[in-house]
Parts: sequence; structure tokens; C-alpha cells
Amino acid sequence: MKAGQDSGGKSASQGAEPRRYVVMGVSGCGKSEIGARLAERLGCRHIEGDAYHSRHNIQKMAAGIPLDDADREDWLERLSEELALARKGGAGLVLSCSALKRKYRDLLRQGDPDVVFVHLSGPRSLIEERMRVRPNHFMPVSLLDSQFRDLQPLDASETGVVMDVGLPPDELVKKVLECIDKT
Repeated sequence: MKAGQDSGGKSASQGAEPRRYVVMGVSGCGKSEIGARLAERLGCRHIEGDAYHSRHNIQKMAAGIPLDDADREDWLERLSEELALARKGGAGLVLSCSALKRKYRDLLRQGDPDVVFVHLSGPRSLIEERMRVRPNHFMPVSLLDSQFRDLQPLDASETGVVMDVGLPPDELVKKVLECIDKT
């Protein structure tokens, strides 16, 4: 996001369009919780990317089999369409989505070239600990290593921020809002 924008997702200039955000990272990093809290603070809709996975993808992950690029393609295209619809409608949006690889983020950017990525990052040990205590989630801890293997951090050509998942959720969201104002 360019300097001069307020934390509500709009430019400081009157009538500017709200922005779209993708809260990304490996499974268990807190994408859903932080995404929902960020959307609430921005006053916009939150989409849980996991809700867009096909039954096949969920069954595959639940069985401990990592998704490959082909498995993710339709899923990412649907999420890209959601970003495009929000952009076309002039609406802000926060999407929680792993977006692990650059090519996945490129596909998401087809829906909104101005999307801002919020990469939730932290040590594997902390994320594993969180995964072990979360109830009723289809993603097993056994897939965490494959998530870290696939993860390609944001590079300088991608608009976004990297946040430490070790922070308490309220503090993390506050820092996200401060950082996206400067991006």
C-alpha cells in the first residue's frame, strides 16, 4: 500500500477504493484468526480460503498427502475470482490463503494486481505446537514440512509485509495495520 493511506484500507484522499489483502503462510500460522480480525478492523469481508477447497483436496490433505500445483490450480482460480469481484465492486476484502509459492500469488494477482500480502511467519516449532492443539482441522501436522518446503517468501517485487506470529493476535493485527499504511 502506498504511503498516505489510512488503516481503513482507503487512501487518505477522498473516495479512494478500499484494498484487498491476502493473509498468507503455512498451515497453523494463524491466517484464519488474523484474517478475520484484520477484516473486522478494516470493516470489510473476510474469506476463509480453506472453504473453497474441493472435497478431493480436503480428503487428500486429511490423508496426509500434500497438494500439488494441479490440485491447487482450480482453488486458486476461484480465490482470484473473489478478489476480482471485490475489486470490480470497489470493496475491501481480506482473504486467508496459504499462497505459499510465487506462482500462486501471481495467480491471485490476476484477480487484483494491487493485492497486498500479509505473510505470517514464525518458527516451525511454534507453528507445530499450535497445530497440535487446534481442534477439528483437516490439515495434519505431518504436512507441515511440505508446507515449509513449498514456501517462497515474498520478494521485493511483491507488495506486502512479513509479520511475526509470535506476537499476541491483537498486537499482530495492530502491527499489520501500521505496516500496511507504509507499504
